[in-house]
Amino acid sequence: MENGALQIAGLVLGGIGLVGTCAITGMPQWRVTAFIDNNIVVFEMQWEGLWMNCVRQANIRMQCKMYDSLLALTPDLQAGRALMCVAILLAFLAFMTSIIGMKCTQCAGDNARTKGIILLVAGITFILSGIVVLIPVSWTGNQIIRDFYNPLVPPSLKRELGEALYIGWTTALLLVAGGIIMCCFFRSGQKEYRYTLPPKSTLPPKSVLSVPRQVVERKPSSLYSKSQYV
Repeated sequence: MENGALQIAGLVLGGIGLVGTCAITGMPQWRVTAFIDNNIVVFEMQWEGLWMNCVRQANIRMQCKMYDSLLALTPDLQAGRALMCVAILLAFLAFMTSIIGMKCTQCAGDNARTKGIILLVAGITFILSGIVVLIPVSWTGNQIIRDFYNPLVPPSLKRELGEALYIGWTTALLLVAGGIIMCCFFRSGQKEYRYTLPPKSTLPPKSVLSVPRQVVERKPSSLYSKSQYV
């Protein structure tokens, strides 16, 4: 019962990680406008994502535009797109594989060892997807922080960490946690071998039977001296 509950918990964490991966891939809030000037009147906010740019004016209207050309993008955006698509594919495969290896399903039969191997593959795939998500999110966050504290970058071009980056770090953590839980069932799914002692024999050990008995002849002692017979 406990193994089934842990498997469901790992599957839920992996499912949430899959949804989060798809969400941050399409969210435009990777880079957000940084208001660091003395001007306190803010009329518009700019969002930059992997696929589009958005401008929100006075919290009333928002306009988004897709990037015109893939070749015109910076290397970090190109790598981020590719890695996030790979992460979605890995998370989806891991989620479907973990369903096959669940204890409550009959897709792989009742063989505990086979299900343990399937859950191990699903767990490793979950961990790989979490690492793949972590790479572009951390890379973008590092560039934003580096440009923010760079005095050579104009204030109008400086950006802050968007909501998508925080969701990405949380998603990577959930994927890795779900993968670790799935990997733990590989050992428990292996066949256990029990060794039993042979039944005790009622006969004495062979070594005892093979020892020859020594017969000691006892001579009757005479209670009377020879003088009494005379």
